[in-house]
Amino acid sequence: MACMKLGSKTDAFQKQGQAWFCTTGLPSDIVVEVGEMSFHLHKFPLLSKSGIMERLIAEASEGEGLSIIKLPDVPGGTKSFELVAKFCYGVKLELTAANVVYLRCAAEHLEMTEEYEEGNLISQTEVFLNQVVLRNWKDSLKALQTCDDILSHAEELQVPERCIDSLAAKACTDPNLFGWPVMEHGGPMQSPGRSVLWNGISTGARPRNSNSDWWYEDASSLSLSLYKRLISAMESRGVKHEIIAGSLNSYARKYLPGLNRRQGVTEFSNRLTPVGSVVSLPEEDQKLLLEEIDQLLPMQKGLVSTKFLFGLLRTAKILRVSPSCTSNLEKRIGIQLDQATLEDLLMPNFSYSMETLYDVDCVCRILEHFLAVDQVLGGASPGSDDGHLMGSPSLTPITMVAKLIDGYLAEVAPDVNLKLPKLQSLIAAVPEYARPLDDGLYRAMDIYLKSHPWLAESDREQLCRLMDCQKLSLEASTHAAQNERLPLRIIVQVLFFEQLQLRTSIAGCFLVSENLDGSRQLRSGMMDQNDGGWSNAVRENQVLKVGMDSMRIRVSELEKECSNMRQEIEKLGRVKGSSAWGNVSKKFGFRLKSQMCSAEEESVSKHDSNGSVKTEKGKHTLKIEKAKDKIGKEKRRLTSDD
Repeated sequence: MACMKLGSKTDAFQKQGQAWFCTTGLPSDIVVEVGEMSFHLHKFPLLSKSGIMERLIAEASEGEGLSIIKLPDVPGGTKSFELVAKFCYGVKLELTAANVVYLRCAAEHLEMTEEYEEGNLISQTEVFLNQVVLRNWKDSLKALQTCDDILSHAEELQVPERCIDSLAAKACTDPNLFGWPVMEHGGPMQSPGRSVLWNGISTGARPRNSNSDWWYEDASSLSLSLYKRLISAMESRGVKHEIIAGSLNSYARKYLPGLNRRQGVTEFSNRLTPVGSVVSLPEEDQKLLLEEIDQLLPMQKGLVSTKFLFGLLRTAKILRVSPSCTSNLEKRIGIQLDQATLEDLLMPNFSYSMETLYDVDCVCRILEHFLAVDQVLGGASPGSDDGHLMGSPSLTPITMVAKLIDGYLAEVAPDVNLKLPKLQSLIAAVPEYARPLDDGLYRAMDIYLKSHPWLAESDREQLCRLMDCQKLSLEASTHAAQNERLPLRIIVQVLFFEQLQLRTSIAGCFLVSENLDGSRQLRSGMMDQNDGGWSNAVRENQVLKVGMDSMRIRVSELEKECSNMRQEIEKLGRVKGSSAWGNVSKKFGFRLKSQMCSAEEESVSKHDSNGSVKTEKGKHTLKIEKAKDKIGKEKRRLTSDD
């Protein structure tokens, strides 16, 4: 730290208890009281350099006895006046960044101008401040920190403003363009040519490139009011938002302990504020700090991590900050919800009502903000065109969010206090096109139904209607077909769509078989020229044979199931009432791998006494006959292929 020595005499002051005495040999003729400390001094050294002391001594000398002067408002208090008194006596003292602001303000308060003596304290502190302190990063920072104690006096002299401008200018400049602030921050000594110096000798080596966050930790040592002014000064100078956000991140982590409790190992760099250096603040101060951080943080995606924003939101709920601050944090998270993790979303419910274990309402609001931004950016429903769907620019983020929400639903579903309307609103908030598969949604619904066995059948059906049975994978469809917790109508739909998928797969398999037959003939003509092609053909033929055998077994099973279904449908004509379908469901137990269409169910449930059952029975019998004929043709085709 830079310093300047003033005066030439050795220290002639001695402290005894709560009093300072000048040991020049002459008895003191004036006592100056500053706070609880008394200074036994002489009139002439004081009045010869201070206008205030000159007037006060003149007033005190009118009485008899020892003159007593009280100075209750000296900036810096006892320590500042001690240095001022030493300066008046010509005693050696050092000007440093830690005391120059106190001395500058005290000199101004005591009117120690050039009118009384050339090179008085005002001029000397001003020269040191401008030519030494403000040219140096560390000294400017230290001087700015001391302004907090005497801020009103320092503001009159514009000392904080000058220090902030100096710091902002140095922080805004590329550290690779100058050596001094970075050198003082712990880097190696550099020559004017920017080569590393060793014992004053240039080594020719170049210093390592400095990061733009080298000043974060120093800036976090400032009080909130001064830190805000420093950030504002940097913004006015055009500093990138990413750099500003990084500094706000560092500052918040130092003074908000809650942000470091869920911090990952690699998430927070060691060069930023470590967890061990967190400063404990009262809750009211933390609340004020969090609201100010929200105001200073630019509203832009990706400036800070989503985990950091969730940490701010969680802390805001604990501290019960203003509703506007909470809303802003939810909007910030909504902008980049696709970067969140399931752990981030699992925020405890801090409300007094404690309706649910997790704050589901907050997640709903965050999702709404994300969807609103996605809509503005062109993420509207792409429609039914699959090509257009895959080409949507915002499909990837919204698909990630849909998967995230499905995982969140599965985590909150076991909560017995989670009401059905709240669950439905969160499910319905995600657009249908955002889910390529509904497996995650089905899993969440199954968990909810298992944890809420008291739900009525109508409520179960209402919930399951939010799921698209056509978008279930084979594993999910198989599980759903045997799931006793699902409503009957949903099981029928699952079976129907599973049958359609199976038919499509069979048709595709036959198409592949035809293509392979054509390619097999082509390879046979080239067998003599390329032995490797023959080997590949043999392997492909073996794979195809295994696949066709499996398909033949599946077709045989389908044939048996269709026969059984035909027999059961014929029995429906002899049974009246709604109990007919119950007998079918009991007999099969919904363990079938093939499906009946929903039209079959509706026709059975709506039959009446006028003979509509026979009509429907004839239609279904005709459909089954056609399906059986088609399966027979496919079976004969498989035999001919072998």
